[in-house]
Order: sequence, then C-alpha cells, then structure tokens
Amino acid sequence: MTNLAYDSPAGSEKEPEVAAMQALRPVPRISIQAFCETEGVAQPIERASEDRRMAKAHLKIHMGGAATAVELYKSAPTPNLIILESRKEPREMLQSLNQLAEYCDPSTKVVVVGHYNDVGLYRELIRSGVSEYVVAPISMADVVSVISTIFVDPDAEPIGRAVAFIGAKGGVGSSTIAHNIAWTMSDLFKSDVVVADLDLAFGTANINFDQDPAQGIAEAVFSPERIDEVYLDRLLAQCSDHLSLLAAPSTLERVYDFDQDAFTQIIDTAQRSAPMLVLDVPHVWTAWSKMTLSKADDVVITATPELANLRNTKNIVDMLKRLRPNDPPPKLIINQAGVPKRPEIKAEDFTEPLDITPMAVIPFEPLLFGNASNNGRMLGEMDAAHPVVGAFNEIAHVLTGRSEMKTKKKAGLAGLGGLLGKLKSKKKS
Repeated sequence: MTNLAYDSPAGSEKEPEVAAMQALRPVPRISIQAFCETEGVAQPIERASEDRRMAKAHLKIHMGGAATAVELYKSAPTPNLIILESRKEPREMLQSLNQLAEYCDPSTKVVVVGHYNDVGLYRELIRSGVSEYVVAPISMADVVSVISTIFVDPDAEPIGRAVAFIGAKGGVGSSTIAHNIAWTMSDLFKSDVVVADLDLAFGTANINFDQDPAQGIAEAVFSPERIDEVYLDRLLAQCSDHLSLLAAPSTLERVYDFDQDAFTQIIDTAQRSAPMLVLDVPHVWTAWSKMTLSKADDVVITATPELANLRNTKNIVDMLKRLRPNDPPPKLIINQAGVPKRPEIKAEDFTEPLDITPMAVIPFEPLLFGNASNNGRMLGEMDAAHPVVGAFNEIAHVLTGRSEMKTKKKAGLAGLGGLLGKLKSKKKS
C-alpha cells in the first residue's frame, strides 16, 4: 500500500521525485481514464500524462468519482486502466466499486486512490480485483510507478539507455565527441553500444569509423513497417566487437523531411538490441529532432566557448527543461577551448547563466583530432594516454551510471552581467 507525500514541483523538493522517475520504464500503448474528486489528485495525474515515459499512453482525466465513471461506461467501453479517486468511507467505497464493476470489461485494470490508510480496506480491495490501492496525497512519480508496475513485464528484457548528442552550433564537434564516447563505452566496459547517425544528408559516422556499409538508417526510416530487431541487425555495420553503427547515407539524392515520429520505432527497436544507444542528432530544429531529444534518457550538448554558442545552449537547455520537467537537466561539454588568438568566454562565465556544471572542458587539439579523423580511428586508438581520452573515459562512466559527475565550487563571475547584456543587445539589433 502506497502512502507517499506529494512532492512539490518547485525547487529542491522536486529532486527526490526526479530521482525516483529515473528507474521507471516507459509505459506501453494503453488507454487510461482517471476520475478525480480533488485537484490534489488530478494535478499529479495530469503531470504524469505529460511525462516522456507516458508518451505512448493515452490518458484522459474526468472530474467526478465512481458515479461519473458508472454514468460514462453505461454507454462507452472501458479503457485498459481506470484510476478512481474516492473520498468515501471503506464500506461506501466498496459498494460504489461493485456498481462500477457491473459496467467494466473483465480485462480492465482498476487503481483506487483513497483517503483512508486502512490495511483491512487494502486487502478487501485487492481481494475484489482492484490492481492497487494508493493513499492520497500522491505524487506524479507514484502515478507513473503504479501504472508501470501493472503494465510493464518485470521479466521483460531490459531496455537500453538512449543518449542524444547535439551541438549548440554546427561545427562544434558534437558528432566527433558522440562517436568517441560511444567507442569508449564499448571498449572500457565490453558492453554493446549502437551508434545511430541521424544526419542523413551530411552524417560523418561512416567516415569516423572507417565504414562504407551498403545499407543503414535510411532503409529503416523509409520502411518503418519492416522495422524489427532482425531487420535492424541486418542494417548495422560492425565497427568492433561491441560497437555497431546505423550509418547515414550522407548523400543529397533525396530530401529528408520527416514527421515527428520518424525515428521513434528505430530508437525503440535499437534500445531492445543493446544496453547503450548513442544518437548523433544534427544541429537542426525540426519536429523529429525535438521529439528525439525530449524522449532520450540523457541529452548531451556540445558547445564552443563563444557568445552565439552560449545563446543557443541556453535556448536548448531552457526548452529541454520545459519538455522534460521530470528529468535532470541536459549535460554540457565545452569543446575546442583555447583556440589561439580567438576571444573566448571563460568556462565558468559560460556555465553560470546555464546553471549547469560541464562534464568536461575539452582543449583545442587539432593535431590529435585531425589525425584520428583522417585515419578513421578513435582518439583512444590513436593515443590512449592523452588527457582528452581520460576525459572521455570519465564521461563514459557518468553516462552509463557507473559514477556521478564531479561538481566544482562556483566562483564569483564579474563578467556575467556583461555577457547577458550582449545577448540582449544582439536580439534588439
């Protein structure tokens, strides 16, 4: 029986709820109808319906309890799940549920949200066929957790983590970093990793991994009806023992205009095929790129320490916080720091308006990166002892959940006001 306090969505009080959500698996494509008597229950259910883990479920909220549900189902079929709030005392609650049962399909599951913390009532409800009894107040995490417990098979194969990499601007090295970190994860942990190059027109994964596959991600995205694990396996190019690539065609023979769900089935299938899926997302803002970023388990933004990168990074961070309110903020890598004679923003000044600690600040190393790129090799293959490779090793540990990010104490930033002022003045001009 669940009896958890409702977590406030503001400030640090929300952090335990966000942490609780990270372990939950996506809910399958089901229909849910909730009947609520109070806003205190309706609000967390509404928040749950907006969470990315509930993206496939269709949830509708009605204000009103069992009587409203009975009236509706006299002339309408019942959904896969009914969430019913009841403020009635145990005996009256059981009577109203018996009335509802007359109109429920046998396959419909029922979750009751009550206001009595009564073990006897809980046992009686379970005995009568109710799937779960939750005591109010409830949190958004409670709602998703209960639904996931009922509809997600605990013995099902684990779903791999999807990490999306995107650059704050074109040319900041997001793809290079994504490919190197994918290779690092596969090499360090001897665990399968799939890289999906989503830049169908100009993707570089095939060059960086020295691959020239006859098929790749284009075949999958243009034939969604064929996608399953067997078909996907045929499209994968084997880069090493534990690293596979869904290569982009990198040709301009056709245009690549997709709807928002174009890559959803590919990503879902790939997540069932490997513990880690690295999504190399091009620097574009389309319906499908927005959807891909919003549904990934982690998002990594790569930026160079310049003003336009700061503006774009802040826009991406703010947008993802709105799209993913129940997930940690995106992660940041500052790349190409220390370019000779180039005016740069100090790393601490760059990150202050973002309120994000960078995972790493990668120095400008044209010889190292250039030699690796020209030879179709990863940095770890070229110089395993280089400090940049060490930084990639640390990032790989964080993204696979093997360690946490190291946080540094923030310093006072005298130049922050000037930077934000420049951003505002540029918008006006």
